[in-house]
Amino acid sequence: MNIREMITKMTLEEKAGLLSGANSWDTEKIERLGLPKITMSDGPHGLRRQDNYENHGMDETASAAQRSGATAVTTRKAVGWPTASALAASFDRELMHELGGVLGEECLANDTQVLLGPGVNIKRSPLCGRNFEYFSEDPYLAGELAAEYVSGLQEKGVSACVKHFAANNQEFRRMTNNSVVDERSLREIYLPAFEAAVKKGGAKSLMCSYNLINGVYACENLWLLTDVLRTEWGFEGIVMTDWGAMDDRVEALKAGLELEMPSSGGLNDQKIVEAVKCGELEEAVLDRAVERLLTWIDWCLQHRKAFPLRLEQDHRKAAEIAEKCAVLLKNEGCTLPLRKEQKVVFLGSYAENPRIQGGGSSHINNYRIDSALSQAAENPNICYCPMFRDEESCGEEEWQTALRAAKEADVAVIFAGLPDTYESEGFDRKHLEMPPVQVRAIREVAAVQPNTVVLLHIGSPVAMPWLDKVKAVLNLYLSGEGAGTAALRLLYGDASPSGRLAETFPLRLEDSPSYPDYGKSKTEAVYREGIYVGYRHYDARKLDVLFPFGFGLSYTSFSMKNLRLNRNSLCQGETVNASVEVTNTGDRTGTETVQLYVGFDGVDRVGRAPRELRGFQKVTLAPGESKTVVIPLDLRAFSYYETRIHDWYAEGGQYSVYVGSSSRDLPLRATITVENRTLPLGGYQRVTLGDLLDKARTPEEEQRIFALGGHLSKRVSDLSGDEDARKMIRSVLDGLPLHSVKSFSRTPEDEIRAVYEEFRDR
Repeated sequence: MNIREMITKMTLEEKAGLLSGANSWDTEKIERLGLPKITMSDGPHGLRRQDNYENHGMDETASAAQRSGATAVTTRKAVGWPTASALAASFDRELMHELGGVLGEECLANDTQVLLGPGVNIKRSPLCGRNFEYFSEDPYLAGELAAEYVSGLQEKGVSACVKHFAANNQEFRRMTNNSVVDERSLREIYLPAFEAAVKKGGAKSLMCSYNLINGVYACENLWLLTDVLRTEWGFEGIVMTDWGAMDDRVEALKAGLELEMPSSGGLNDQKIVEAVKCGELEEAVLDRAVERLLTWIDWCLQHRKAFPLRLEQDHRKAAEIAEKCAVLLKNEGCTLPLRKEQKVVFLGSYAENPRIQGGGSSHINNYRIDSALSQAAENPNICYCPMFRDEESCGEEEWQTALRAAKEADVAVIFAGLPDTYESEGFDRKHLEMPPVQVRAIREVAAVQPNTVVLLHIGSPVAMPWLDKVKAVLNLYLSGEGAGTAALRLLYGDASPSGRLAETFPLRLEDSPSYPDYGKSKTEAVYREGIYVGYRHYDARKLDVLFPFGFGLSYTSFSMKNLRLNRNSLCQGETVNASVEVTNTGDRTGTETVQLYVGFDGVDRVGRAPRELRGFQKVTLAPGESKTVVIPLDLRAFSYYETRIHDWYAEGGQYSVYVGSSSRDLPLRATITVENRTLPLGGYQRVTLGDLLDKARTPEEEQRIFALGGHLSKRVSDLSGDEDARKMIRSVLDGLPLHSVKSFSRTPEDEIRAVYEEFRDR
């Protein structure tokens, strides 16, 4: 395709029309120029490819279509994979790359060129109704996994569309709410996963979010879509709206948004035409957007090819992946794995009809759903009592039958979790509680059966007031259509749990970072917690949690030792390698996740989390086997975003590198010195004596700066025997602006300014 030549042949109306969808899922085609359409589909954890949608609106239902005489929209069968909350628990880059590739092949088999995913928004609150569709509360983990998913998908020739850009962290009023976020929090928490998907994953497209960001809709946010995304990150793809997210079409075009989805019925296309004709919009801006869009379409068309549909093969792969995402939260007395000869009762309807996905736009018409009960059909020692369904009891007679069966069994396994009505796209949760009937069932079963196991089907954290009453808890998350196969293999030890929590489970909702005002305002979401999201918040406040970030048990045991850094100091452009020896000390083959965190040991002057995840690596070991894991770190791993210079900055000084198996289990520690210049001083009016003292390199320079403080400095030396008084006056000097020094000293202002000039740029 000769793109520039094609643009010269396009009419103004054709250019404008190309920048909005032809319908719900296709781009416009221009037959006279030989430009075909390309087709998109949800979703991140499985293909939601529809047929007969071309002449229907977004809200067209089968019944409405029948009444109108039209052909009903139908959704093709596809494999339902574990949702993002489950996938993130794998902590497995290779697994994500593999999944991206398989999804790409399924797209090709369904003549789909763009897959709308992955979703990488940060889990700011455990209440967000769409958390099941997002990876993590940690931006580094989310970014690493997203980059692999994107690159795996695009290697097959299918464009990823990373979403929702950006600061879309709630469902309540998501289409009009203004996310009020400071620059540092955006850069450190809410943007890095998108940055990694672009820089490391090579994402071809992004989807902007519905919300406003600091007063400007994401779809027309020039700073976000051009300054950050294109200029800083080097993004060369296209940006499309979330479905129905367009606000001002002309301003969005100026800001750097190419494609409006779905079709506006020509209304917004006409606004573009009129804006060009009246001089409000330069046609060169329109041409730039058209060129980007055609380049993207051309890439998709070049990779368009036939591929066989392999639903059965992919179904088996979905079950394998689900196994690697499950998190064993408790296993008292090695209750798990079960033995085939044990008499076991399965309780709860999720054993028969598991909840495997969340509600909303990513909902899959699954090829085939495995249940734990169907997979257990050949084991005569397993019986089943429904007992409850979602939020309702199956009746008193069934309830008592279940309790008797539990009492007579060797082990009771309760299949519990959250119904669709509790978490879905479009609304947020109001609490962390499971349905009361399920809590009652767990308590009453545990009262008659000491060996009670709870198997969870959830998309996000739940409260567990019953935790001390049961022997084991296995969290499957929403693990796709292979959930039943994975559940049975994990319960009976044919697979060993290796998942780790990608989010903190708090003890109470009130402990969560954004609790005071999350979802309260209809107009604004103020991110008052700043960078203190997830474990950063719980660690900084020293709060106990139900389960920490990174936590997960195994059917075997591991040890880590000999943490070593290959250098003692680090400068700009250098890399340090952290190595640690991991050993399987148990009697089963298992997989450990080595987690590396970094913390600053110096005086915290800017507000930094005690520790932050900066590396992780999976390692599978046979009993007694040892391997050395190596994790590289560059200067970014030690940096925070410094708003005074609008860039990443690593303070000079000592840092600790921690290694262990969760954010709260870090037995190994090594230190390294970062050598970096101090920040340039700001304007004279904002600089204090303390700022100058931070620049001093020798005791003589420090004394010279002290002398500027006149009698206040003298009082510090006079109080040599009173340490508390010295600290108090030193604090006063630290905060004393240079322009006020003359009020406490006879030092001439030109001398003060001379010292300032000398030290300013160090």
